[in-house]
Amino acid sequence: MKRLVLRAGPSDEGERIDRFIAARGGISRGAARRALDRGGVFLAGRRCKVAGRALRAGQEVVVNLEESGRADEAPLSLARERLLYADGELAFVDKPAGVPSQPTLTTDRGHVAEIASRALGAELTLVHRLDRETSGVMVLARTPAAARALAAEFRDGRPAKTYLALCAQAPSPPEGRIDAPLAKDPRHPGRRAVHPGGEAAATAYRTLAVFPSGAALVEARPETGRTHQIRAHLAHLGAPLLGDVRYGGPRRVGEVAVPRVMLHASRLALDHPATGARLEAEAPEPGDFASLRRALADP
Repeated sequence: MKRLVLRAGPSDEGERIDRFIAARGGISRGAARRALDRGGVFLAGRRCKVAGRALRAGQEVVVNLEESGRADEAPLSLARERLLYADGELAFVDKPAGVPSQPTLTTDRGHVAEIASRALGAELTLVHRLDRETSGVMVLARTPAAARALAAEFRDGRPAKTYLALCAQAPSPPEGRIDAPLAKDPRHPGRRAVHPGGEAAATAYRTLAVFPSGAALVEARPETGRTHQIRAHLAHLGAPLLGDVRYGGPRRVGEVAVPRVMLHASRLALDHPATGARLEAEAPEPGDFASLRRALADP
């Protein structure tokens, strides 16, 4: 991967970011747009995918560019069993925990779209995201038309998403629907919190099991797609996820260590972008999730 670090000067005030990257980075405008589309461009530390975003003097632009025929390290691979379904328009994959959904500020390799593209031998486009530590079902587009259609589905909230969460305790009440807007938490950078001025967010949930320690297995079905929605909503209900220190979840339950934020996207159903037929994919519980659940059930 080639990484460009550029800074806008006074003469760049108001310039489009794609033109700025091309001119200052010595690359074609097409390459700049591809980096933006992949999510490999960061403006003042925040991901930017808008080619026409106007710059301000003094802003830093970081660009991760793919390089062909070169590998700095052995690339991650996608095991065959993690390819849940594929056709000419889309692919469902089972994302491992710890793998980012898209490029990060420091690397443009090892994310879901990149490793799935290598597995299928064709470029796939990300249309939604899971947090790095979340495992489970994701869908990626194989054509530009499919990418547009699937992105519109997610914007409209049409896909049906089901998650499994291991929580510090059962939410109160143990089953229901929380309709509570979420906003950035000004007291804790990187967190979301329930706030009346936030974005609309709703999650249906039910407690599936309560273990001897008081920890609980909870099914969550988000009706909207806000950042950290399940994590913030369950924490608001007094049931932070195990391993989710950011939202008050513990890293241990008695003598049992919690390996990560215990959230798994178990099922995803959506309309096929070409045929309109309803498709559903399911990802089995990963080993760390199942092992912890068994340990909690039989301490």
